[in-house]
Amino acid sequence: MTWLHLYPQASKNIMTQLKRQEQYEGTVVPVGNSRGMRLPAGFFQAHPEFEGKVKVTVVADGAILVSTKSPPKRKVKDDESDPVVASFLQFMEKQMTEHPEEIVAADTAQLRRIAKLVKGVAVD
Repeated sequence: MTWLHLYPQASKNIMTQLKRQEQYEGTVVPVGNSRGMRLPAGFFQAHPEFEGKVKVTVVADGAILVSTKSPPKRKVKDDESDPVVASFLQFMEKQMTEHPEEIVAADTAQLRRIAKLVKGVAVD
């Protein structure tokens, strides 16, 4: 049994975040003596902030986060998911699926520490 089965509401929240996430397919292509990633024009039309320099962060084996070095040119809608959170949730889902033996129940002391950390935090 995985964490997703033990906590169905959290599983639902993860899947909602992932469904909201935009996805594009690209290709790694030769560029001179180097290699680059070719993405569809639709990506750049939807996200004009990705012109010029970008930063690539490896978040897990086979997973990267590409971020722009310039401020976004489009206003983010309230209902859009945070790409960093979505990437983290994808990573966590993969880890929990591949290594369910590492999932352990929280003990009473850990639950007390968590409650102390989130005391006064409003949850919607």
